[in-house]
Amino acid sequence: MLLVFVLFAAFILFYINKLTDSLCIQKEIPEDKHANIFRTINILVTILLISSFVEILYT
Repeated sequence: MLLVFVLFAAFILFYINKLTDSLCIQKEIPEDKHANIFRTINILVTILLISSFVEILYT
């Protein structure tokens, strides 16, 4: 089950990064702000994935 969840999490992170890149391009956000946007979104999604895993693990 852990392997499936890790693969799912990697796919989600990859797809979210792809969508974030599209957002930055579409909204014409300056290059110097891209790193902060990606870092914030990746941290929040990682917290969401970890909390989902813990919830699945203990139910």
